[in-house]
Formats: sequence, structure tokens, C-alpha cells
Amino acid sequence: MPNSAGDQFMPRFRQSLVVLSVSAACMGTSLSATAQQAAGAEAENGTEIIAVTGSRIKRQGDTPSPVQELDLDALNQTGSVSLGEALQELPSVGASLNSNGSAGTSHGSSSMNLRNLGENRSLVLVNGHRWVNGAGTRGFRDFVDLNTIPQAIVKRVEVLQDGATAIYGADAIAGVVNIYTHNDFVGTSAKAYYGQSSEGDRETVNLDLLFGRDIGDSNLMVAASYSDQQPIYTQDRDITAVPLNGLSVGTPQGLFRESNLSSVLDFSIPSAGITRDPGANGDNLASWRAATGDDQFNRYYNNYVVGPSQRFALYAQALVPFDNLNLRIEALYNSRESDQQFSSVLSAVRGGSRGFVIADDPRVNPFGVEFSGSDFRHTAFIEENGYRVNEQQVETTRLGVGLDGELPIGDGWSWDSFLSWAKNSGTFTSNNQMHLDKLALGLRACDTSGLGADVSDLAAGCVPVNLFQPLTQDMVNYVNFTGRDENEASQVDFTFNLTGSLFELPAGELAMAAGIEYRKERGLDTPDNIINSAPRVNTYQTTSSAPRTGTDGEYDLKEAYVELSIPLLDEAPLAHRLEMSLATRFSDYSTFGSTTNSKAGVLYSPVEGLSLRATWAEGFRAPSILELFEGQRQSFAPVIDPCSTNKSLPGCVGLPAGYTQGESNVQLTTGGNRLLQPETSENLSFGVVFIPTFIDDFSLTLDWYDIEIDNTISTFGAQNLLDLCASQARNCEVISRASSGEIDNILDGPVNLNSTKTAGMDLMMRYGLETEQGEWDFSLNLSKLREFETSTTLSDGTVQVEDKVGNAYLREAFPEWRGSFSSKWQQGPWAVNYNLRHIGDSTETFQDEARHIGTVVYHNASVSYDIDDAMRVKFGINNLADKQPPISLTNPNINFDQNTYNPVGRFFYLQLSYDM
Repeated sequence: MPNSAGDQFMPRFRQSLVVLSVSAACMGTSLSATAQQAAGAEAENGTEIIAVTGSRIKRQGDTPSPVQELDLDALNQTGSVSLGEALQELPSVGASLNSNGSAGTSHGSSSMNLRNLGENRSLVLVNGHRWVNGAGTRGFRDFVDLNTIPQAIVKRVEVLQDGATAIYGADAIAGVVNIYTHNDFVGTSAKAYYGQSSEGDRETVNLDLLFGRDIGDSNLMVAASYSDQQPIYTQDRDITAVPLNGLSVGTPQGLFRESNLSSVLDFSIPSAGITRDPGANGDNLASWRAATGDDQFNRYYNNYVVGPSQRFALYAQALVPFDNLNLRIEALYNSRESDQQFSSVLSAVRGGSRGFVIADDPRVNPFGVEFSGSDFRHTAFIEENGYRVNEQQVETTRLGVGLDGELPIGDGWSWDSFLSWAKNSGTFTSNNQMHLDKLALGLRACDTSGLGADVSDLAAGCVPVNLFQPLTQDMVNYVNFTGRDENEASQVDFTFNLTGSLFELPAGELAMAAGIEYRKERGLDTPDNIINSAPRVNTYQTTSSAPRTGTDGEYDLKEAYVELSIPLLDEAPLAHRLEMSLATRFSDYSTFGSTTNSKAGVLYSPVEGLSLRATWAEGFRAPSILELFEGQRQSFAPVIDPCSTNKSLPGCVGLPAGYTQGESNVQLTTGGNRLLQPETSENLSFGVVFIPTFIDDFSLTLDWYDIEIDNTISTFGAQNLLDLCASQARNCEVISRASSGEIDNILDGPVNLNSTKTAGMDLMMRYGLETEQGEWDFSLNLSKLREFETSTTLSDGTVQVEDKVGNAYLREAFPEWRGSFSSKWQQGPWAVNYNLRHIGDSTETFQDEARHIGTVVYHNASVSYDIDDAMRVKFGINNLADKQPPISLTNPNINFDQNTYNPVGRFFYLQLSYDM
């Protein structure tokens, strides 16, 4: 990736215009065909009977569970080029992983966090079937990466905002996202897209092609998709140009501390050490001076505010009817390339642990004094080694075969089965790291004497390293290190479902669905063997990349369920319709045993057009492979050390009086826990559906929900552990400190500790209007978070209860209100869209002081014109007011909550589409 997004702006802009022109020409010469929509079975009155998300029973009309449907127009309203971008803007979705930032973020993946309950508590289905979990840097994911599902194949999305464990199994605590692909598609659909921000960056090119054809009674569909999104750099946005939590200690020139230097230099050595001015000759002792508080460095310069991503996907689908059954075949290949850019590697050489500098070789030491004492420290950002760039190459492969048919018994009985195999594998490359053993050997001027281990491989090609001068290319070539990790998540899933009518009741048919499922999940993580090897020259670690233990874990499960839809009243006085739904599911896991979860729902319509609904559901989430089997790994977390400002706290006694926290990012070690038990939940919901007969094209739904989760799997968290140790002197054994007081490592891991309660309300309204001036469509979607309470069990047995509503935290905010409003006007070939997205205000607490974060509103608009029956051109502007994220002090380094807000700014896009 280039170091500046503007370096290649004009060539990329011209190239993109050429791509758009060629694509438009290709679309204009494509063969015409007729697009056909998938048709379900029809009742005698012509009303379509379909299976709606949240039920396996095919039905007409409303269901007891709240389901939100998004069609193609809704998914493409703001010109998004990925499914995740579109779904993450739903008001019922909380802070989700996206392409924002570099450190501690998605590493190229995209998630959906329904109800703020976490990505792994929202179940993602495609055509009603499970999708494989994602791959991710430093270990695989335990949730579906939406970037593995190309938007080109998506026809519509249904979001069930209710618990559905009894219908679909584990993980459906917060709800279900069911993504439907095009079915029986005939024709050609193509889209060419180019966009960029008003700052001239975040250039985006997207090409989609969808082709379907009937071959006899069979249907074949093929889709291809390509997307290329360029990054935004921290220095190109005012909010991220300089970290608000302060610059880093250490400069490219280096900070050196060594007590023996006082005998060489003519000034006393301060606690901060010595440094030299940029460009000065370090071999000249006169160029060195005492370091001051101004000797700091912006290590986040040229990092990403928004990361780059390149995706390519191929999808094929065949539907083949036979006499008594239908065959469905699906095949997908999806690839993604993404990366994160960080500062050059930080060299932190310390005497006695991470190497020393010999005294008698001027090639490595101009002072003639050995740097090896316990107080020796060298801190520098080695710019000559280049920016650290972590690259991801992720491939998803999925094959599915399904059969369905009608049964020759009763009336309307049908069955379906589906077998899928999927694998999501990733190769992760860490560029421009440093081989610390080679560095340590270079500081010894390649002298291997006195070393207790065989270092012949390190000595081969050894180059003496002089840290007191900029590194030469030969030095860089010797100490530079590239690490490669691999991991994968795989899944085998088989389902069989049977549905139909058992018998006739006075109010209608008693319908049933039943089925079985077998699923096997596996995760494999293979870290780089050099990174994981024991150091032989220094005593810290072999490379600057964090070592971790690999992971190899799997489990399987067998399930069976039954669901009933029971009509109780029909066309009775004050009971236009009354029905009950019941479901229960038995699950047997190889990891923890069996569990049974049930669900009940009631739908009551006193008059036509008005319905009242309510559901009660049990749920559970099985511990994931990551939570059960993950090997120990190291990462970094931003924390505020209470001991830095108050040494008198119980857990801070004994720390050096002069200790103050330097870096906010500290090393964190985590790992799996095989003793974990499932999370359990209870969901309650009730609502109103109003579709009046006296107002055309109007609907209103209002739903309340209440969810309680017990045995929540979570960690204490690095900050909580520090606070607990400092204030109560508890759990201090998991915090390792250097003799200076500096935090070396914090040990954390998953446990069944907590409980979570959330409650709120969703409102959805739609209205369509036809006038002489054109057709109008309006929609309003609001979500109110009434309660989000977490109960955390501390190590002393006390329970800390916190209601997070209206509060903001690290990469997560819980505003009381979220909402969106959309309007569309269409007349003839013209159409105009307007969309508003609202994120309510919140309060963050920083250093015991409350700080208000205001409401953020994004305005988006687009206009389209139908050139002819097939060709359409669309121009849009997202974030018309160029709204930037609000500043957040609890999100250090990048200065805003990157999982909640959009930092791109005003964004323009042009789209050409062809549909015939």
C-alpha cells in the first residue's frame, strides 16, 4: 500500500473512469433476457405462502415474532458495496467490526452486533442454513464474517429481532439474520460503481455481474463480484492526526539511558536519558544531549483511519427439478486481501534481558562504554525498517447440495434436506517486524562467544548493528523479519425438515414442522514457528511479533426440533384471528452435554389490520472453539494504570516513587478455557402490528423486548483487572511489572462469570403514496435502548452491576436512541432518495470525569435516471454535511469510537446498472 492516499489519486481516478466506461459498454451490448422472481406455493386466494425467518412452517400473513425485511432497494440505498456496510446501519445493531482503524480492530472482517449483545450472539443464515465462521488475525473468529458473503448474490435479507434457539439452535440469542440469494433468476444484471471522499481518498471501485438462464426445466445462475477500497490515513483527518492521549516516548533518533555515560559525556544523565537531533552524526559525541519531555513521537502517523480491502467472489447455483423432487447445488469462492499499517517497529533493548551493546567495537558503539547494566534502555522507532504492515489473505470455499419435494400423504406436506461443507482459511503476514535475536547478536558485533545455544544460523550473514546511527540497508536486511500465520474455520452441516398440516381444526389447519440437524465445527490456528521459538541470544522473545500457542479444536452436535402452529379462533367476534405457536429443540453437544430449549408465541388480531403478538423463548449459546481451545496468545490493550498517579493505593504499594505510565498500550495474554459451560437466556417480546384497511400502503409495527442472559462468557478485562488490583490488592498476580513499575503483561481469559439484561423498543413505519407529481415512499425505523445491565462477579465475590444505557466505552457505545428515516420520490425515469441516520448522545467517563458525546446525524442523498428500460445511472452523496465522529478520550490513539461512527466524511459515488 502507498504511504499516502493522494500519491496515486489521479492515475486511479482515470483508470476507474475507464473501467466504468468499458463496463457500461459491455452492459449495453449484453443479450436481453427476462428476470423472474422466485415463486412460493400459493393459497387458493392467490396469497403467497412462504417460510418466514423464525419459523419453519410455511404460512400467510404475520407471525408472532418481529421480522424486518430489507429488499434490494433498501440494501442499496446508500450505495454500499458490502453487505456488512448496509446491515450495520440498522438501528437495532450496536457497535460492530468494520474496516475502521488499524490496532485492535476487525483485521478486514465485518460483523453484525444485534441488540449490542455481541457478534457471536447473532446467528447468520444464508437461505435458512448456517454459514461458516470467519478467519482472523491472531486466531480465527467465532462469528460469521459478512465480507465472505458477496452482496451481488443477495436478493433480500430478513432480520428476526427475537430469540430463535428452538428453531435454529445455538447462537440465536439476540436474533437471526437470514440472507436470501436470488432464486430461479433469468436475465443479466450488472453494476459498475466508483466513489471517493471529498478529501480525494477512500477510492472505491465495485463491479458486480449476475447472470441466470433456464436450461429446459432447470435454472443456472452465476454471479461474480469485485471490490477495491483504498485507505484513509490518520494525518488526512483532523480528528486522528495527533493522538489525544499524548505522543509516544521514544523517537527515531532514540532515547538511551545508561549510568556509565556520565563518565563519557560532560553533562549528567537525566532519568529520560540522552538523544541526538535529527540528522546529527551519532558517532560524534558532541551531537548527543540530554533528552527532554519534547522528545516524543507520533507513532500513529500514517496509520489507517479506514483500512483498505480488495474482495473477489464467484458464486454458482443450479436448480434441477425431477419428477418427485428438486435438486439444488450451490458453490462459492470468495477471497479478501486487506491490511493494517502501523508505525515502524519499536526497539526496546534493555540490559540484562533484551541484549547489550559491547564497548570495544566502534562499528556498534561510539561511546566505548558497555551498555549492559540493569538501568540500560534503548527506545527508538526504527524508521529504516519500514512501516509494519499486517496483511490478510482470506479465502472462503463453500459447497452445498439440497433436495426437496412433496410427500404423497395428506395435504401440503413437504420436505427438504441440505448438506453443506465450508472452510474459511487465512494466511496472515506480518511485514517489517524485527528479529530480536539477530538484533542482539548484531549489537555484540556478531560475537557468538559465551552463548549457551547454537546460533550458527543467526551468525550466518550477521551484520554489526549500530543503534546510535540510522540503520544501513545491510543492517535492515539482517534484522528485518516477516512472520506468517495460518488459521482456518471449517464446518459440515446437514439438516432435514418436514412440514405440513396434521389435521383440520375449527379455526384452520394445525401445522407442524419437525427436523434434525448434525453439525461439526473445527478451528485450526498455526502460528509462525520462528515467532514461537525460544530466544537464544536475548532473554525476552525471538522477534518483535508476539508469540502465542496454536489452537486445534473441534466439536460436533446432534439436534432435533418440532414446531406447531395452532389456530384457535378465526372470524369470531372480536377475534379476526388467534393463533399460538410452540417449538422445542433438543441439542446434544460433544463438549458439554445436552440441552433443551423451547419457545411459545401468540398472535391475536381482534379486527382485520390490527394484530397483537407476544413470544417467550429460551436460548443458549455454546462455548465457541475459540473460547474453549484457543492457545495462549499475546496482544495489546490500551489501559490507564491507577498506580501511575497514586502509589498509596493498596495494590500499588512498593512501586518506585518515580514511576509514571509511559505507553498506554500494554501487553495482554489470553487463552481458552475448556471448562466453560453454555450461556443461557430468556427472551420476552410483545408488540403491535397495524396495517389499516382504510389507508393504502401503510404499516406500523411497535415491539418491546426483554432479554436476560446468565453464565455470560466474558473476561475481566485489562482495565478492570488493573482497577481491581490497585483499589483492593486483588488479582494482582495476573499483572507482571518490570522493576521500574512498568506493566510487562496482564493475564486474562474467558470465564462463566456474568449476567446480562437488556430491554428496549423497536418501531417501524412504512407509507407509500401515489400523486400526480410522482410516487412517494417513506419509512421510519427507531430503536430505543431502555436497559442494558451487566452484572460482573469480582474476585472477592461481590457483584458489580452497571447499566450501560447512555454510556460510551472503548470501541462500544450504548446510546438510548438510534434511528433512520428514508424517503423516495419517483416519477417516470427519475428517482430521488434521501436517508437520515441518527445515533443518539452518550456519556463517557475519563479519569473519573463524565464527558458528554453529542448526537450524530448523517444525511445521505442520491438521484437516479433510467436511460432506457435496462440502463440506469445513479449519483449519490453520503454524509452531505461532512459530519466527523465525535471525539472520545476513552478511545486512545485514534480518538473516536471506530465501531460506532463513520470517519470517512462526505463521500461521492457514481453507479451504472443494467438489468434485463
